[in-house]
Amino acid sequence: MTAISDCFDTLRRNQECALIPFITAGDPDLTTTAAALQVLDHHGADMIELGVPYSDPLADGPVIQAAATRALQRGTKLEQVVEMLQTSTLSLRSPIILFTYYNPILHCGIDKFLEKIAGAGVSGLVVPDLPLEEAADLLKPASEIGIDLTLLVAPTSSKQRIEAIARSSQGFIYLVSVTGVTGMRNQMESRVSDLLREVRSITDKPIGVGFGISEAAQARQVRQWGADAVIVGSAFVKRLAEGTPEQGLKAIAEFCQSLKAAIKTTDKKKNTELAQNEKVD
Repeated sequence: MTAISDCFDTLRRNQECALIPFITAGDPDLTTTAAALQVLDHHGADMIELGVPYSDPLADGPVIQAAATRALQRGTKLEQVVEMLQTSTLSLRSPIILFTYYNPILHCGIDKFLEKIAGAGVSGLVVPDLPLEEAADLLKPASEIGIDLTLLVAPTSSKQRIEAIARSSQGFIYLVSVTGVTGMRNQMESRVSDLLREVRSITDKPIGVGFGISEAAQARQVRQWGADAVIVGSAFVKRLAEGTPEQGLKAIAEFCQSLKAAIKTTDKKKNTELAQNEKVD
């Protein structure tokens, strides 16, 4: 059993929903990234998604694009991210899911890339621009080396396509909640509930919902709709980038705690207070 599957099994036994924060490696620098992984790990994250900065991030909204640009301008490269993880993952409880586009994988070579990230303690992989039709070349070697390649289901996916993705996706199924790029939204689209039910009718694999979740009330809503995991990106990246690195780390610690509390608590008064406190400006 992989680290991600084991994590979901434990959470399901405890009737808990996973919190998966996302941050961009190298923003503002890799030292802060390493510290941020520890902070998230200690303040409620169940798994952590780490984005490798890329020059043409088609799936990312303005907040994450800006973070990737800053990281690239500082010279952040895949090799440096892997080197940082080799040390950082040794003390992490949360499995690391690497978020990267397909071109850097091809440039490195699939087998060499997988060996590198597996050696650095990475448990999962998300490649947003990898279509199902081309996923086989990565799925098999990733599975053999112990890395879960998680595939994305778009809101526009047909039932037939969802069934095919569900069969192939490893670790969990990544349900994209909106049509378009990542980013913070003021409210969740109600059709996410219908999408969750549709995917759930097809598979018993865990389902994580991402893109557009930016506050505690939205995270709680997604959990109530039946998601096994809530994935939050831009809101974490925004907080980590504001002020000094120390201020950013403090901000993501508090935000991570509030999100985890929101998807665990059944106290309506507490939930209301969390939602009011965590509105994104």
